[in-house]
Amino acid sequence: MSRRIHFTVDGQSVEADDGQSIMEACDAAGIYIPRLCDAEALVPQGSCRVCVVKLNGHTVAACTQPAEDRAHIESDTHEIRSYRRDLVRMLFHEGNHLCPVCEASGQCELQAMAYRLGISQDAPYPYLQPVRPLDASHPDIALDTNRCILCGRCIRASRDVDGKHLFEYVGRGIHKRIGISAATLAETDATIDDYAFSAGVCPVGCIIRKHEGYEVPIDERRFNKQVIGSRIEAKLLDDNEEEA
Repeated sequence: MSRRIHFTVDGQSVEADDGQSIMEACDAAGIYIPRLCDAEALVPQGSCRVCVVKLNGHTVAACTQPAEDRAHIESDTHEIRSYRRDLVRMLFHEGNHLCPVCEASGQCELQAMAYRLGISQDAPYPYLQPVRPLDASHPDIALDTNRCILCGRCIRASRDVDGKHLFEYVGRGIHKRIGISAATLAETDATIDDYAFSAGVCPVGCIIRKHEGYEVPIDERRFNKQVIGSRIEAKLLDDNEEEA
């Protein structure tokens, strides 16, 4: 049986198993920490940094940092919220995210995160407006990497769950992008049943499942009905109601 540890998040006491990440412990406690590169069933990699928190005064990625006994964690502060807003703004400016015409609108985690963080369109960064080719060669899947935020979820899903290694990072710096293991997606062994192409792996509209677009009306999509993170926060609400 693992040792239980205790720490605080913005003054709230949290109990966790020794070895759990800060994010895992907070999720279980009903405290939502924003994230974009982390997803269920995937190994955390801490690349988006949207989950940044302060652990005893030092900034760390909550998805990869183990929780520490008696630690003091800051998450919902003006400083951390400003940091997260800047990161999400830059993701919008680095890609082509035209929400009104995107099939992922209402399902997109980047869009939902912008709403949650109160981000407006005004930001002191130029729009890079990449022009990358759309790969629609596969009969069931299309890739539009102009919308990619380099979260690496597809890489980890294909590598660790599907065992296919379809995706990998290509290039460096501002030229970094997601590449595939062949000239086109149709030349790979990708299938629509791969976990990498299942709902919830790609957080934006980069991976498109053909023949399924716009099946759910705009006002009835996931984040049209609830704020991102609300499912986790509902745990805390339920616990508080039980205690009352």
